[in-house]
Amino acid sequence: MPKILILRFSSIGDIVLTTPVIRNLKQQMPRSEIHYLTKQSFASILLANPYITKVYSFEKNIFEVVKDLRAEQYDYIIDLHKNIRSNQVIIALGVKSSSFPKLNLEKWLLVNFKINKLPSVHIVDRYFEALKNFNIKNDKRGLDFFIPDKDIINIHQLPTFLHNGYISMVIGAQHYTKRMPNQKIIELCNKLPLPVILIGGKEDKPNAQLIMAKVKETVYNACGEYNVFQSASIIQQSKLVITHDTGMMHIGAAFRKKIISIWGNTVPEFGMYPYMPSNPENSFIAEVKNLSCRPCSKIGLNKCPKGHFKCMNDIDINNIIKQALVFIA
Repeated sequence: MPKILILRFSSIGDIVLTTPVIRNLKQQMPRSEIHYLTKQSFASILLANPYITKVYSFEKNIFEVVKDLRAEQYDYIIDLHKNIRSNQVIIALGVKSSSFPKLNLEKWLLVNFKINKLPSVHIVDRYFEALKNFNIKNDKRGLDFFIPDKDIINIHQLPTFLHNGYISMVIGAQHYTKRMPNQKIIELCNKLPLPVILIGGKEDKPNAQLIMAKVKETVYNACGEYNVFQSASIIQQSKLVITHDTGMMHIGAAFRKKIISIWGNTVPEFGMYPYMPSNPENSFIAEVKNLSCRPCSKIGLNKCPKGHFKCMNDIDINNIIKQALVFIA
């Protein structure tokens, strides 16, 4: 029975993107034992995954858990992070390993010189290159996200205006340049044809309150009120998900929801757009194309380096509304 360790340290969305690898490994090698190493702050989202035998985590550095990992005597390591820290794990355990093409040079060329040498391949499909030695095939069933029973939200305990259907609007993002300005979010919420639930963490709560002051009464602020699983449950029960390039976008994709994703300084060409191989028609990309300054970063920035923030300020809200009407028809 092979014992395999998967490495991916962060973040929520990136970890959700590894779930097809986990599922296909376990289903195509049912006698295998699959362990996962991640950062402590993200371990909880893996604990409910039925395909994982054990989750290891660390707070600051991998040497907190190296002794325990060595005791497991792994047969193989699948490195889905591919950085200095993951290489430290591989060296410390002295185990055979494989990884995937991270394409850092290609991303650098696109960000700095707007030369696109990136393959038209989603990162999930690139991850599967790390499984070549096992002859594992991608079942194309998409992503997984598992919600513990205790965190399933009963929508009928929310305000009455939400009971007959609503749109989940994910207002946050880790970086400023991946978020629409408030006035755009307000305009969108006021034009959407269904009630809206604002989704976000505690860090998004002050901003959500500013938005709530200028939107119609059929908008409900859930920011900071629910944990990640409970927010995922709200998304799972929605008619449509509108989101920035965030972890919640990937959670929505795991539930096969119809998704409108809004892109600022990052671009789908990086290969991390909503992964829905069996129903790609349920994903709509909202972006400002042909901007000479875009992408300006492969992850995000604290402010627009040009000062105009056209990648978000010029987003066509009416085009998003038009697509929303198609998706909820």
